[in-house]
Amino acid sequence: MKRPARLGHIFFGISIVFYGIQQLWYADFRAVQFPAWQSHLPLLPVWAYFTGVGLMLSGAAIIFDKKAKEASLILGYSFLFLFLFVQVPYEMFGEVNSSLHLGLWTNALKGLALSGGAFVMAGTFHNPGLPTSPLVRLSEKIIPFGPLFFSITMIAFGIDHFLYADFVSTLVPGWLPDRLFWTRLTGVVLIGSGLAITLKIRRGVVAMLFGLVLFLWVITLHIPRAAQDPFTARGNEVSSVFDALAFCGIAFVISLGTLKSDLLEIFHNDFR
Repeated sequence: MKRPARLGHIFFGISIVFYGIQQLWYADFRAVQFPAWQSHLPLLPVWAYFTGVGLMLSGAAIIFDKKAKEASLILGYSFLFLFLFVQVPYEMFGEVNSSLHLGLWTNALKGLALSGGAFVMAGTFHNPGLPTSPLVRLSEKIIPFGPLFFSITMIAFGIDHFLYADFVSTLVPGWLPDRLFWTRLTGVVLIGSGLAITLKIRRGVVAMLFGLVLFLWVITLHIPRAAQDPFTARGNEVSSVFDALAFCGIAFVISLGTLKSDLLEIFHNDFR
């Protein structure tokens, strides 16, 4: 059961490293980190370079399990801070369109999911035999909320698939018949998985299956779109590949906690 978690660490860590590389490449932030207000930051490229290196180091720490708990906690609190004190105020007061449109919250919610994912990662790293500082022990109190932060985003994205079905259906690969059906089915998967993870209903099995579905979307949807349009909007389609990969990794790691017990219970009920 350690293999899904290890794969989840790698997927999440690779995504974080890529975000850092992207900031160095464009000398700018993604809208997931900072909304349009970022254009007013003094020395914007310097901040982008500095935090880009930080993202790369954090991702590498998670991949290679070197100070991974501390790196994950710092990452989680950083994304959560940006969500609460940058993204939410922007959507409430700075967005030129109505903040009541759920679709406008996509970047903010991605940041919340990444925050939750970092806390999920932190909960799986241990340093046996090494003393833990009081600050780290205090910061660990938020770890149980990681799956909730992740699930809120998945549920919201699922609702988007129904509110904006006509638009979302245009993103479905053309070789699939009845794009609207696949759009709605995807919405059901997102909402159902988010609710099951939040309410701990077969969390291990659901999270594992959800992670597999997300990985399938990476291969069949996001990579082809990124290959067709790799540079528009500072490589947004390429970023989406790594967003989905990060979410896949988060789901795999969430599954670790109860996957074995869920499977044993299912087999016990089936063969009783």
